[in-house]
Formats: sequence, structure tokens, C-alpha cells
Amino acid sequence: MEDILRPIYQERASQTNTLGVLIIEKVQNTSAVTDTFDAVLLIVVKDVETPVFIKHYTYEDKKASLHIVREDQLREWLLLGTNRKIVEWILHGKILFDRNEYMNNLRDELQDFPFYDRKVKIGLEFAKLVRRYMEGKAFFDNSQYLDAYNHVAHSLHHLARLAVIEKGFHPEITVWNQVKQMEPEIFKLYEELVTSDEPIEKRLELLFIASEFLIHSRTRFGASHLIEIMKTKDEWTINDLISHPELEHYDVDLSMLLEFLLDKHFIDEVRIQTKGYDIYHRHYCVSKKLL
Repeated sequence: MEDILRPIYQERASQTNTLGVLIIEKVQNTSAVTDTFDAVLLIVVKDVETPVFIKHYTYEDKKASLHIVREDQLREWLLLGTNRKIVEWILHGKILFDRNEYMNNLRDELQDFPFYDRKVKIGLEFAKLVRRYMEGKAFFDNSQYLDAYNHVAHSLHHLARLAVIEKGFHPEITVWNQVKQMEPEIFKLYEELVTSDEPIEKRLELLFIASEFLIHSRTRFGASHLIEIMKTKDEWTINDLISHPELEHYDVDLSMLLEFLLDKHFIDEVRIQTKGYDIYHRHYCVSKKLL
């Protein structure tokens, strides 16, 4: 496929805007990595109007996909983990063009997993974990067992990704293969959820007990990014936190994470009197035990 696609990527490589070109070819039984295409061309560019541009090609019985991605979009995917294939593409793809060692340096950076990126990813993953767990528990308490099951499955997935990041690795598409080696306890929980013969209510009850322990034991670690930022001021409004540039990606998960940390006494509520009788503004500060 590389020879067939050469005219396509050579045209792009000649442009000064292009930083690097990778090809990822489908390997047997791993078609999910290439979205079922026989090959994917990833072209990283510096300045274009559209963050992502995709084209599909066909040649005899083969098909290929071209992805032109702006550098800032690529960086966002890597930070947020919203495009899980991109890590595998960069780490395992074949470099066809590399301006000033851009792709090689990016690959080295991913393998090193810089501390700041890891810290932010831990915080984002933990916030998603907490939200799924708390929403699932609410469904369970209201006997909505299928909805609770869905949220527990997602919360375990976030717990698995968090465990992989904690070990210093990027979560891959096949994250459960990673977790089976690194954190067999979490893998067994997931197995129990999906394969047990117990009634769904009983499975969920046991899972919530085990999950609560695993989440609680990781709270200081998972919330360290948020706590570190909150320590820079005596108190915060929710709008202060949402507006902070390092917290913008927490998005809708932030409010529920705050409630969880209040419940676990990692942060405290500060009441500020309003003009209304017995109504207070609710501010937040780091618990004195963490200062």
C-alpha cells in the first residue's frame, strides 16, 4: 500500500506546512486500529483552517484513509485521550516523512510520558471515574439496574485507564490486556461484572463495594492536579475553577468531583453571606489536613 499511496503523501510532504507523515497498515485481527481500512496515512500539519480533514481511497480490493490533522488538534487528542487510536498510530506507524525530526521527537515524548501531561490525564480520568460511579450508584439505589450496569462498566473502564496511566503508560485501545498484566484486581472486577452468573442486582452490589474501596484508595492521587491548583488561592467559586485554563477540560465532570471531594473531606465548603436571609454563596477551599 505504501507504493500505491506514495503520490498522495509525496505531494503533501513537499509543502512547508507539513511536519510529518506516517503510514499504519492493517495487521490481521487488528482492523479496529485502522478503522477496518487496509492502511491509514496520518499527515500532521502546522497551520490549516480545518483541524481535521479526512479522505478515503480505494485501489482494486484495497481501501485507504488519509487523515490530515493540525498539530494543536493532535496535542489535544493526546492530552484528553479522546482519540485513542492516535497513540498507537504514532508509536507503531512507519514514518514516511519527518521534518526536523518532528515525528521521532513526538514518539520519544509519548514514550517518556511527560509528568505534566500525565498529571492532567490522571485528573481528567479520575473526574470521569467519579462521575460514572456516583451516577451509577444513584441508578442502583433507585433499582434502575440496567442503567446502573452501564455506568459501572464505564467507571471500571476509567479505573482501568487510570491504573495504566499511574504505571506511566498511555492507555491503548486494548486497555484490558494492559490492565490484566498491571492491575489484575481491576481486571477481575470487570470479569465479575460481565461474566458472573449472579443476578444483576447482586453483581452490582458487590461491584459498588469493591469499586468504592479502589476509588477511595486513589483519591489523593487522582485529585492531585485539582488540589494543587486549589492550593494557590484561599478559596474558589465554581466559576473561578471552571474558568481556570488548566481545568477547562474537566468540563461537566468538575462539579461532581467537587462533591465527591467534599464528602471525602479533601476540600471544605466556605459559606459567604448573601443579601438574602439565610442564603449563602458556596465557595471551596482545600481541607486544612492537606495544607
